[in-house]
Amino acid sequence: MNILSIAGSDPSSGAGIQGDMKTFHAFGAYGLSVITAVTSQNTRKFFDVVPITPSLVKSQIRSILEDFHLDAIKIGMVYDKDTVRVIHSELEKIKIPIILDPIFKSTTGGELQTRNAFLDFKKLLIPTSYIITPNVPEAEKITGLKIKSLNDMKSAAKKIQKIGAKNVIIKGGHFSSGSKVVDVLLDDKKFYIFSHDRLKLENHGGGCTFSASLCANIARGKKLPDAVDVARLFTVESMKRAVKIGKGLAITMHAKGDELEDHLSNAISEFCSISSIYEHIPECQTNFVYSLSRPSSLNDIMGLEGRIVKTGKHVTIAGHLKYGGSKHVASAVLEMSKKFPAIRSGLNLKYDKKTIENAISRGLEVSSYDRSAEPSEIKKKEGGTVSWGIKAAIKNKKTPPDIVFHTGDFGKESMIIIFGKNPEDILRKTLKITKSFHPST
Repeated sequence: MNILSIAGSDPSSGAGIQGDMKTFHAFGAYGLSVITAVTSQNTRKFFDVVPITPSLVKSQIRSILEDFHLDAIKIGMVYDKDTVRVIHSELEKIKIPIILDPIFKSTTGGELQTRNAFLDFKKLLIPTSYIITPNVPEAEKITGLKIKSLNDMKSAAKKIQKIGAKNVIIKGGHFSSGSKVVDVLLDDKKFYIFSHDRLKLENHGGGCTFSASLCANIARGKKLPDAVDVARLFTVESMKRAVKIGKGLAITMHAKGDELEDHLSNAISEFCSISSIYEHIPECQTNFVYSLSRPSSLNDIMGLEGRIVKTGKHVTIAGHLKYGGSKHVASAVLEMSKKFPAIRSGLNLKYDKKTIENAISRGLEVSSYDRSAEPSEIKKKEGGTVSWGIKAAIKNKKTPPDIVFHTGDFGKESMIIIFGKNPEDILRKTLKITKSFHPST
């Protein structure tokens, strides 16, 4: 998962490009950067800012786009109108989701956007955004409205959406009263309200942490309300961990993302990039799962709520990762882990005789079961077939098989399931059986 941040440099590493890289890393993403300006600031004071020349900003963007696949783009500090125009011209027709974080002032007191850049910012960058993430003062500046209530936040979100942003979240942390902080998301035409306890500690980097973590979760394919929820909880936890490294504001210290999700998300991206992998996607499509240690139910196993689907000679990730997101592949891993606790990951592929021959010739342990032998009472039980089949395939096994397959039944597609200790183990085995593959006819 690759994410690009277009923003300014913060030498304190609390916010800006440096803060974004830390957040992307926490979610298992690889961060790429385009620097728009260099600031001089610490935790107590803002000293100076010098913009990068528009031509160099353009060159940076082009150098990234021509070499890397990107899953999302975050735009933060954009200092002057020429930089705004360059970014717009380079990203205007791009299909990658853009998360726009309006940065007008630093928490340490500096002006981070010139006055003559603001109109172009509204006209050019807001309409390119998949979602914009202003706090209350930023939303007031964009809309010209005074925001003093929840209804005001909703009105401002609607007005920003009319400017051109597809979706809007207004962060309510700048309201001075109340024990709760309320954030308002306008997802297309529907409002979602989020709240959490107000934190007493003022810090540097909270806004960038939120927009960067939102960007990472959108890149993962999460539905927008879910991505916002994960991002805000991550941000709150990171703000609680803020540390006074310098003599002024405490700097946000990032919480850990879900390590299972990080590993599985990266493995899915690598799986989708395997040459000709589309040849191995079954009619029912593919899922890839990873469980907690010693899972007790499907809710302990993370998988795609949708599937990895074949689209021509490519594969596409449809849906997002979620505990309990898979039934069939997760049920197979759940059953396997009961006897072999080290097995925590699984992936299903299309059955082909040559795939099995490939696996055996490369030293993988293969087992199978006969679906036609399945008892009628099991067939009638919802979700019982997979568990029964895996149990039958490993009944006399003293070590876990790498692959379990069946050749189908009336109206049921034949299937291969690869098992492993983790997603990386699954990828290694997948590459073994798909290398130099030529499907049987």
